[in-house]
Amino acid sequence: MWGVFADFAILDPDLTKTVPMKQVISGAFDTLSHCMETYFGHPHTCNLSDRINEAVQRSVIKNLKAIIANPDDDFARSELMWASAMGENGILKLGKMTDFQCHMIEHQLGAYTDCNHGQGLAVLHPVLYRHIYKSAEEKFRRWAQEVWLVQDAEDGIDFLADFIREIGLPTTFTEMGITLDDATIRAIAESTIITPGCCKQLTPDEIVEILNECK
Repeated sequence: MWGVFADFAILDPDLTKTVPMKQVISGAFDTLSHCMETYFGHPHTCNLSDRINEAVQRSVIKNLKAIIANPDDDFARSELMWASAMGENGILKLGKMTDFQCHMIEHQLGAYTDCNHGQGLAVLHPVLYRHIYKSAEEKFRRWAQEVWLVQDAEDGIDFLADFIREIGLPTTFTEMGITLDDATIRAIAESTIITPGCCKQLTPDEIVEILNECK
């Protein structure tokens, strides 16, 4: 069904109340991940799509916290649903070659472990970003300043990790109940698609290192 797009979508936030909070949080983090994976794609100069993207990321962070504090907050749910639509309706991708390297690693992790997608992304993102940020340090610095309101790229990654802990998502595979042996880690790494939009072209050996750091 790739390449098939709906003419319109009806976004009813009340329907999200039937979803367990654990999955709401996981899905919302996937929204944030999609935004980041688009934002850090080429080019690394900031265009209008990136500026809109920064606002969407801030909205996801703010409204996910609000929903956790009050699951009946309809405004926060509607804002989060709108942000989710913005994450994949194409607007944020205008003028961009997207990254999505974290997604490619997580897809293979999921293939070998059947793990929750959003949780897998939450474990992987900070570790991956610490490996690659120096290849696009100016863009990571801007992200830290505009999304997390801190000055340095490394501080932005730390704030992302803190946010993941704050919303109750796992930070290691162990917390997810996943144990990976060396052979499985190597298989995941070798089967991961390397995306041209990522600021650093990873090797399977680097992916093995990232996965080991996520244990």
